[in-house]
Amino acid sequence: MIYCDEQATTPLAPEAREAMLPWLGGPGSDGFANPHSPHRPGRAAAAAIELAVEAIAALFPPGGRVILTSGATEALNLALRGSGARRLAVSAIEHAAVLEPARAIDPACALLPVDDQGLVDPAVAIPAGTELVAVMQVNNEIGTIQPVEAIAARAKAAGALMLCDAVQGAGKLAPPAACDMIAISAHKLYGPKGIGALWLRDGIALHPQIIGGGQQQGLRAGTLSPALAAGFGAAARLARERQAEDAAHVAALWARARAALAGWQVNGSATQRWHGNLNVRLDRLDAARLLSECRSVALSAGSACASGSGRPSHVLRATGLSDTMARTALRIGFGRYTGQEDLDKAIAAINAAARAQGLDV
Repeated sequence: MIYCDEQATTPLAPEAREAMLPWLGGPGSDGFANPHSPHRPGRAAAAAIELAVEAIAALFPPGGRVILTSGATEALNLALRGSGARRLAVSAIEHAAVLEPARAIDPACALLPVDDQGLVDPAVAIPAGTELVAVMQVNNEIGTIQPVEAIAARAKAAGALMLCDAVQGAGKLAPPAACDMIAISAHKLYGPKGIGALWLRDGIALHPQIIGGGQQQGLRAGTLSPALAAGFGAAARLARERQAEDAAHVAALWARARAALAGWQVNGSATQRWHGNLNVRLDRLDAARLLSECRSVALSAGSACASGSGRPSHVLRATGLSDTMARTALRIGFGRYTGQEDLDKAIAAINAAARAQGLDV
């Protein structure tokens, strides 16, 4: 099967896998040691985590600290709930990991609108009294790159904290330097699942949400996994080393895919986006049927977290598409390990599946 769903998750980089192996603790190895223990194996595990955190921290702006979490969802919840903010404003196209806790904290949470290109206005009005603003760096469904720096300046002028879900942009784009808190996830940048990070600007204080130990400066209790941390660190280092190369590769794939899908309409801005995400729609297409019948390609119709809900994409609706139009959309995600030949085969299979529905492509 050809994998074209890189917004849902990415393949584990071989370098990340190799970095993890010594800390999985097989026979004859003491890599299983608890990194919070004082003995030699424990100190070695702790040192491995420290080295990984240094590599992960390089993905963020200077002047902050990194808290390891189980993933971006936990990191975002720690930021939102731990900040103590009660009046929130978030973009209308945020991931559920932001939208749901934000609404739980503030049922009157303001939604910052996007235009038909899927972009928040850089001069968006921040409602009076807002204490925290959250806008993602790159949208997970349509790939649009948001003007986070400009919005962060407006949030600061309004006296609000600025949180950014940078899951889809980490290691691919420059970090959103004007933010107060940034959340990322290892498995979206060719690292392992089960680990993520929250970056806090120096001077930002949070209330811990998981208690029961003094780990990580008292902000997040629990035994850390040296294996997951090592894999995350290796993936972070590789992402920084390959950032320009990876960007050029996906830009070439984007151009190739767009040419082969000339009859399809792009959802979201074609220029202000990460080009590893191609979200397209075709009038009268039954996207669910295509996903079922196009068995040689792994792709999606939207966020993996909303898969099977039956609800039309809130992201596409926010851009002005009707529910009917939103259900004609496909998300094709490619990246570092996607070859041109595989992408060509995937696009050919998608077009063939559309033609089987009597559509002209």
